[in-house]
Amino acid sequence: MKEFHKINLLYDFYGSLLTERQQNFIELYYGDDLSLGEIAEQFDVTRQAVHDTLKRAEQTLGTYEEKLGLVDKFSKEYRSIEEALHLIQRYQTGLEPDGLEKTKEILESILKNRQEF
Repeated sequence: MKEFHKINLLYDFYGSLLTERQQNFIELYYGDDLSLGEIAEQFDVTRQAVHDTLKRAEQTLGTYEEKLGLVDKFSKEYRSIEEALHLIQRYQTGLEPDGLEKTKEILESILKNRQEF
């Protein structure tokens, strides 16, 4: 997963747990594509301060993911749903005669994992 996409996904899940300043910097840097200098100018701080705040925020997001694993669970579930949809399409075209049974197994697995959540 590309770093940019990874940080955005982590932020979607855990962003509200960051400080307001960290949230602002992440949104401006990753969301609005502002440079460190542009953010520093807006907040009247140094580029180094922006860099340090971003790195701390990224590290914090990574720590939350290590402990909670929500992004990993979401990604696995998403891939399973994609696989189920693919199987249904193949079943409809006659290419996967067992497609419905396999899809049922995938969906049951997703539900089981959700219950453990």
